[in-house]
Amino acid sequence: MPETTTPATELTSQYVAQVTNDLERNANEQERISAEITSLQEQLAAVQHDHTVLVNVQQALGVDMAPAQPAAEDKSTAVPSPRQKTGAGRGGKQKAPKSIASPKKAAPKKPADTAKAAQPTLVELIRQHLLELKEPRSAAEISAALDQAHPERRIAAKVVRITLEGLVAKSQAERAKQGRSVFYAAPAPKSAGAPAAEAQPIPQKADH
Repeated sequence: MPETTTPATELTSQYVAQVTNDLERNANEQERISAEITSLQEQLAAVQHDHTVLVNVQQALGVDMAPAQPAAEDKSTAVPSPRQKTGAGRGGKQKAPKSIASPKKAAPKKPADTAKAAQPTLVELIRQHLLELKEPRSAAEISAALDQAHPERRIAAKVVRITLEGLVAKSQAERAKQGRSVFYAAPAPKSAGAPAAEAQPIPQKADH
């Protein structure tokens, strides 16, 4: 009896050791995959955030990609229908031509699309807001005011700051720095007196 019991005990020990190793490898694999999933989720969130910022910058620059889809639809509806035979049949009688369907016209814009197209760009909103200000404001204050006035547009402060810098570069806004803070305002109106003075003709000397 002792001779048969010993091999069985050794075999059981081997199975236990193998199962223990497999469980450890499985736990390590789960940890690795969980870490990869967490990293991918963070990357996806960062990419989605960058996409939102880029869309807002695109709107700030006045680029509207919305009409691209209706244009593609108009192109597809402009394809002519296949020609239909209008010649005489076997009996010599001329067949009446079938009614040819007129090409489909572009579907009229829905009220929502018309309202969207009529919305001012972010550049126009910021310029109008600067004209209404009585004193310079920071980019964060301007962004907060625009977001409160137009909550449906979800205007980001970073996009507002980029747009303000673009207006300053085009001389359509003025920037003033006070300490570490930067404030923006509408450009000061130009005086018209100086050009009028320069336009006076120079008197000519009389010929002797």
